[in-house]
Amino acid sequence: MDEGTDVSEPGLSAIMSERRQLISLAYRLLGSLADAEDVVQETYARWYAMTVPQRDAIDNPAAWLTKVASRICLDLLRSARSRRERYVGEWIPEPLPEDSEATSGTADPADRVTLDESVNMAFLVVLDSMTPAERVAFILHDVFRYPFPEVAEIVGRTPAACRQLASSARRRIRDAQAPTAPSARKTELVRAFKAAWETSDIQAIISLLDPDIVATADGGGIVTATLEPIHGTAEVAASFGRLNVVLHGRDIVERTVNGQPGLVIEFEGKAETVVAFGFSGDKITNIWAVRNPEKLHPWTN
Repeated sequence: MDEGTDVSEPGLSAIMSERRQLISLAYRLLGSLADAEDVVQETYARWYAMTVPQRDAIDNPAAWLTKVASRICLDLLRSARSRRERYVGEWIPEPLPEDSEATSGTADPADRVTLDESVNMAFLVVLDSMTPAERVAFILHDVFRYPFPEVAEIVGRTPAACRQLASSARRRIRDAQAPTAPSARKTELVRAFKAAWETSDIQAIISLLDPDIVATADGGGIVTATLEPIHGTAEVAASFGRLNVVLHGRDIVERTVNGQPGLVIEFEGKAETVVAFGFSGDKITNIWAVRNPEKLHPWTN
């Protein structure tokens, strides 16, 4: 906090209490907890860069903070295309553990990102396929329930245009959705996949996979990872069958990843890979393996 910040300022606790909401919003918009933290830090920096009279003149500080954070996210999303072109291999949203702490090194429950259906990996991957304006309009309206006139002010479009953006985003979500499996069945599928992977039982792995399975890895050019997605049951099963991590002293641990059953490969207690799954009915439809160590800081014990 800046030296000019008056810790006795009326409403300070209310301003700081918005942090969780802002982190949750920025993470959904950007798919990166690290970037979300930076956005929120910049948002508060802009708040405290104003004079006290300027801050007092703002009728709704929470709305002001949301507007500023959303606009920063929108700018980042617009520049993401060029950054992604320089990214080595596939880009997967940053995975979150259960009870993820929104700020590294803090145990404040108010800072934790709420895990729900809007942060599961399959949902975030679809969000990443949207235009920046679609993503912002949809998240603000459909997830955080902001009315379209307020969304329009943030996005710089008319309310009618923002309504169309959100509608287009909804269609993308609907088209990508498949009949979901019950939570207990998802856990069973992941547990069975873990057992088959640990024993390199390729036929058992195949039996768990949807025929249109896609496996994607993200090493970010920092660690070894397949540069392109792998398609099909035989190819995916063979790929995991060759990766006998247990023989190399690794442990495969069941963990909750973005609110869904997932796996973590650990070496000497440190997470090396976080594996998220997509499901349809009784099968696994997607496997996302995040290996980029820059995306695994929240998983460090």
